[in-house]
Amino acid sequence: MRAVSGSGGGSAAGSRGRRPWALLAGAAAVVVLAVTAVEVRPPGEDGRKDTAATPPSTAPSSTPSAGPTARGHLDRQKTDGDDASGAPRGDGKGERDKERKAKGAASGSPTPGATKGPDHGGSTRAPLTLSTRSHVWENGCGHRYVIDRPPSEVAPPPTEQDAPTWAAAHGAVHGGTTNVEVTVQGRASSAVVLQALHVRVVGRRTPLAWSSFAMDNGCGGSLTPRAFSVNLDATRPLARPTDGNDAGKPIPAVSFPYRVSASDPEVLLVNARTAGCDCSWYLELDWTSGGRSGTLRIDDHGSPFRTSSVKGRPQYAYDYADGAWYKSD
Repeated sequence: MRAVSGSGGGSAAGSRGRRPWALLAGAAAVVVLAVTAVEVRPPGEDGRKDTAATPPSTAPSSTPSAGPTARGHLDRQKTDGDDASGAPRGDGKGERDKERKAKGAASGSPTPGATKGPDHGGSTRAPLTLSTRSHVWENGCGHRYVIDRPPSEVAPPPTEQDAPTWAAAHGAVHGGTTNVEVTVQGRASSAVVLQALHVRVVGRRTPLAWSSFAMDNGCGGSLTPRAFSVNLDATRPLARPTDGNDAGKPIPAVSFPYRVSASDPEVLLVNARTAGCDCSWYLELDWTSGGRSGTLRIDDHGSPFRTSSVKGRPQYAYDYADGAWYKSD
């Protein structure tokens, strides 16, 4: 009986001897579970980044991505890309967009200087600079604007150099004809070949029911550079080369291609006219250089040019002696 009792007492003593180790093992298991819980906690609960137990995710961008913000006016040196949106991206695509841009991928519609088509040079910047004027008068003196105002509320005709400000102040639209002068120059000594000039009519509407005001106020010298005639009323308008003029001496028409460089610019004059519509349009200039090629969009400060017919509209001219507009038709 003692032996049995002694055996049972030894068992109990053994249990009492092992209990601290069992408690330590249980505590260790609790610690391991606690650590595991920290490792797999879903992101965002405590504001910390994901741990190695979960794949990283791209956080939504809270600031607009860098990039060109404007299109069109070619007097600016906008030759680096185009229509990048400044809106923040919350879908994780912002970083991928930056990576594509870093690799030279163009996005959006082409802007002045942005290339379209093959570009083996690894850059989207065109090797050209452009300067454009759309308020160019015939021989420096003849032009018409249509304006939705009575003659008494129209200021005297400006000089040609002040025409953009004057036209904007009156909400004026080119009447019957728009002359666009484009100066094209290469960025380097290597030649850039201008291959073709295209006309894109993006809107044809009923001519504006406004009055027509003539800007004839004495003619200056007559100089016409490389000239192109465009009939906006045609189904598919084309820029056709026409003879130029230098103080009465004809300048024979020359067709594409042309070559330009940093030291050898070219001036193009486009004469676009309509007798039957209120037309919105722009130009595209194709170029090639050293295995690269692209297309430059030429427009009016980011918007299409606009030309409205003056056929059948009241015609006014300015009397400088009386200081007033008078009806001339």
